[in-house]
Amino acid sequence: MEKLLEEFSIGLFFWQTVLFLALFFLLRKFAWKPILNAVNEREEGIKNALDSAEQAKLEMQNLQADNEKLLKEARAEREVMLKEARDIKNKMIEDAKGEAQAEASKLIAQAQASIQSEKKAAIADLKSQVANLSISIAEKVVQDELSNKGKQEKLVESLLGDATLN
Repeated sequence: MEKLLEEFSIGLFFWQTVLFLALFFLLRKFAWKPILNAVNEREEGIKNALDSAEQAKLEMQNLQADNEKLLKEARAEREVMLKEARDIKNKMIEDAKGEAQAEASKLIAQAQASIQSEKKAAIADLKSQVANLSISIAEKVVQDELSNKGKQEKLVESLLGDATLN
């Protein structure tokens, strides 16, 4: 420390102080403002970026809420459409059943009418055949009865005996 005090000179101290102050003022005048401006710009840039990020976050939340709302609306609309489709399907099935029952009833009525007419035609044909057969049998019986004179007389007497006079 003695050696340091021995070499200490006021003139050197003065000039070092003057140079330090001059350098300090030069730096303050020319460099300090640009450095502070750069730091301030950087700080504002970071602040703006944070604000933008916060705003983007809020917008994302809003978009997400809108998406959820749209999804809920779409699901509700899908449910309504599915319900309408089920209702239409059920109505079509009921209509088809009704039409099928009406058609079946109509066909059954037609079949019954056809059966009745066929039955009447068959009965009429049967009556006609029975009548023809009866006439044929009667002809043969009468022919057989009338071919023999003795039988003819017996038949006439029997008929006269059965007949009552008023």
